[in-house]
Amino acid sequence: MDSLCYPIATTTADGDSPAAIGNRIAATVLAYGKTDGSNEAGGYAATDYKPVNAPLVVNRTGTTLIDPNRWQPLQLEHMISQNGIPVTNGVQQAIGPQWGHVASFALAAGGSSGTPIDPGPPPQLGDPATDRIYKDQAVEVIRDSSELDPTGASTIDVSPGARGGNSLGSNDGHGHPLNPATGKPYDPQLVNQGDFDRVMTEFWADGPKSETPPGHWNVLANLVSDELAPNLRIAGTGPTVGRLEWDVKLYLAVNGAVHDAAIAAWGLKGHYDSVRPISMIRYMGGLGQSSDPNAPSYNPEGLPLVPDLIEVITKESSAAGQRHAALAGDIGKIAIKAWGGVPADPKTQLSGAVWMLAGDWGPYQLPTFVTPSFQGYASGHSTFSRAAAEVMTAFTGSEYFPGGVSGYTIKAGSLKNEKGPTTDVRLEWATYFDAADQAGQSRLFGGIHIQADDFTGRIIGSLCGKEAWALAQRYYAGKVAP
Repeated sequence: MDSLCYPIATTTADGDSPAAIGNRIAATVLAYGKTDGSNEAGGYAATDYKPVNAPLVVNRTGTTLIDPNRWQPLQLEHMISQNGIPVTNGVQQAIGPQWGHVASFALAAGGSSGTPIDPGPPPQLGDPATDRIYKDQAVEVIRDSSELDPTGASTIDVSPGARGGNSLGSNDGHGHPLNPATGKPYDPQLVNQGDFDRVMTEFWADGPKSETPPGHWNVLANLVSDELAPNLRIAGTGPTVGRLEWDVKLYLAVNGAVHDAAIAAWGLKGHYDSVRPISMIRYMGGLGQSSDPNAPSYNPEGLPLVPDLIEVITKESSAAGQRHAALAGDIGKIAIKAWGGVPADPKTQLSGAVWMLAGDWGPYQLPTFVTPSFQGYASGHSTFSRAAAEVMTAFTGSEYFPGGVSGYTIKAGSLKNEKGPTTDVRLEWATYFDAADQAGQSRLFGGIHIQADDFTGRIIGSLCGKEAWALAQRYYAGKVAP
C-alpha cells in the first residue's frame, strides 16, 4: 500500500471512500472469524484433542503404538512447523482437528462429528475387510520411496500425451491423444524417472516458507488469468469482463472452494484421527513380516514381504558384499529398500535408494519437517487441489489450461533435499484436473500419505469445488440474501 502511495493510516469506516469501504469489509471479516468455530482467540488450538499414541522419536529406530490406526505426533530435536514457526519442545501438536466444525462457504454443516462430507474410515490394520488394503498401501509408499533414485532409473514419457486424464479418485489415465488448442499430439518428454519423481514431490511439497497448497492454486489462477487476458469471459461464455471483475469473482470462487476443502479434509482428520506412513512403516516393520506364518519373523500385523523391496535380514543376505551387508547386526529384522535420507551436503551429494531397517525409514522431506503436524486421512493437498481445479474448469469454461498445456521447468541441480535433478525437468499438465491429481500423487512419493488419503481427498475436493462454484454464481447474480 505504501509503495503505491496509498494512505495506510486511514481507519474510518464511515462514508463511501475506497478506504472506508475496505475498512468495513475488513471489520466484517475479522469479526466473523472470531465466531466461526476456529478458536481464533485461543490461537486456533483444539481444546479437546489429545493423541492416543506417545510421540515417535524420529532419530531412534522403530516406534510403539497403542493404536496403529491412530495419529502419532513426531518428536524432533529441531522442528519447523508448516508455517515456518519453530516448535520449542520438539513434539508436534495436532493442527486443526476441530476444523470440521468451522463455518463453511458452501458446504452443509458437519454436525456433531464435524464431517460435512463423510465417505467412511480409511483402511485399518487388523480390520478383516481392509487390513490387506492398509498393508498394500504401506508397501506402495515404500516402493515409491525406492523409485526416488535417478541412478540406473528408466526413462519415462511425462508429457500430457502420456500422463493424466484420470477418472475421479484414480490413477487410471493414459494421457490425452491431442492438444485441443492445436489439434496435434503432445510432444513426448522423456526424462529420468527418479528425477521426475523427486521434482514432482518437491514442487508440490508446500512445506515451511511456501505459499501452502491453497496459495499454490491462487498462483496458478493468476497465471491462467494472465494468459487469458484480455479475452476474459466468465464460464467461457458471454461478454468479456475487465480484469478487476474477473479477479474478484475468481478469487471468491477459488478461495471459497479451498476454504471448504480445509473443512472437509480436516473434518475427516479430526474424526478418524488416522496414522501417517512414517508410523505405519516403522511400526509394522518392527513387528516382522506378515506374508508367511512358517517363515522367520512372522507377525500378522507385520509388513508384507516383497522381493528386492521388503525382506527379512538373514545371515546370507547380510554377508560381506551382499545386499544387507550394512545390516549384519540385525539378522531376523525387516529391511526395506528406500530413499536414504537427506545427505550431509544436499547440493553435491545424492542418497539414492539404500537398504535400511524398516524402523529407520523416513519420508522424502527435510529433517526439520519430516511429516506435517496433523493426521493423514484425507489428504489436504488432494482436497484443496481438486476443489480449486473444479472451480478453474467451471470459471474458465474449459478443463484445459490455456493453449492446452501449462507447467513449470525445474532447473538441474535445484532440488533442496539432495543433489538433482540431473537435467532440467518440465512438469506439464493438459488440464486443471491433471495438475490436481499430480499434487495428490506427489504426497505418496514424498512419504506423507497413502493412496486412501489421496483418492478420498480428490473425491471430496470435487464436491467442495462444485458446491462453491454453484454458490459463487448466485453471489455474482445478486441472489444471496444478506
